[in-house]
Amino acid sequence: MVDSDLLVLDCDEYQRVRSRVANTFDLDARLPGQVFQENRWDSLFCEFDAVLAPEFWPALCELARWHGDECIDLLVLDPACEAFYFPEYRMYPAMSLSVEAGTDDYWSGIGHEPGGDIMGSIAVSADVVAVTGGSGEWGCWGERNPEVAVFQGFPSTVARNEWRAQFGPFLEVSGALESYVYPAPAGRTVPDEYAAILTANYGSSG
Repeated sequence: MVDSDLLVLDCDEYQRVRSRVANTFDLDARLPGQVFQENRWDSLFCEFDAVLAPEFWPALCELARWHGDECIDLLVLDPACEAFYFPEYRMYPAMSLSVEAGTDDYWSGIGHEPGGDIMGSIAVSADVVAVTGGSGEWGCWGERNPEVAVFQGFPSTVARNEWRAQFGPFLEVSGALESYVYPAPAGRTVPDEYAAILTANYGSSG
């Protein structure tokens, strides 16, 4: 059984987190498709691994506080709970953490190694994650395969720019395609169709 009290501990709580996250995201969608239920046309991108690092927690808290959220929900969509996390570790890959928590608390949740197995930790095993608050007004969606995470839900352009400067680096979609999206960092070309769809869904305007 999982021994971290920061992670969701039962099926009912897990389903409540899924329901809240589904208010912000289409849980069946994947990049380059549109993952947000409501496109706010203010997307910023970062590298996927940054989201699952303890020092990123203050950036998520800032987004939550702007919208009056007292807690932040994190949900792993891939691997699926039923196919991997529960049969292997008897754990639910989700947590709901107060914005008053610290970076150590965040890491205790996502870095928790069930039964001492590092491969069961969210930080290592998660391939698709969704992060949001109860307001449903903001969100972060990350995927390990293209190696990016996308954010939406900034209250103003000024706030977006200040957040970007304080917690970055963050790039808009064109920069993300050049610098973040796999296989761009390896010097190979991102497929034209993928780039076109990502740009259409996450460009700066509709």
